[in-house]
Amino acid sequence: MSKAVDRTVEDLDRAMRELRRSLKGIPFRAGGFKNTHDNLARDVAHLTVQLDSARGVLANR
Repeated sequence: MSKAVDRTVEDLDRAMRELRRSLKGIPFRAGGFKNTHDNLARDVAHLTVQLDSARGVLANR
């Protein structure tokens, strides 16, 4: 299960980097998009930390 956690964390990291690259040239504050982006980034960071913390528990299943 540890490899699945590693793969998931790597995929989340890759997706967030792609999102950052995609944002270049977009009016970032238009339509409240900045708040949505900030909330998403915070939630993904929280999820990543939780997955990493649960690695030991998930490995035993």
